[in-house]
Amino acid sequence: MTAVQSEVPQALRKWFLIHFVVDFIFAIPLLITPVFFLSSLGWQIVDPVASRLVAAALFGIGFESLLSYKAPVETYNGMLNLKIIWSLAAITGLILSLLQGSQGRPIALWLLLLVFIFFNALWLYWKIKISRL
Repeated sequence: MTAVQSEVPQALRKWFLIHFVVDFIFAIPLLITPVFFLSSLGWQIVDPVASRLVAAALFGIGFESLLSYKAPVETYNGMLNLKIIWSLAAITGLILSLLQGSQGRPIALWLLLLVFIFFNALWLYWKIKISRL
């Protein structure tokens, strides 16, 4: 693969930065005030330990997205795998929760599902696109 072929598209680099910001927007309140944050979004029952574990995952994935900004395409390829797996597992879990009526099905749960669907589609698009580089 030549240097030109292995370049990461600037748009993908920008999406990694956007993903970093989105992850941190959710991770910070989940870590610091999970009960207040999730209750304000309509959650009826909040487990602070599980919420903080989700925050840890968001911090890890988000921060690695930032650290990967200037990385080569190989790094992006691996991160895209992680992001696709994470978002697909989240989609599955959210759908199961909605089907079971979890938390009274607050609107925020539906919006969260849409966010994960959007990012999963975005990461799949970029995974296909960079595999053709």
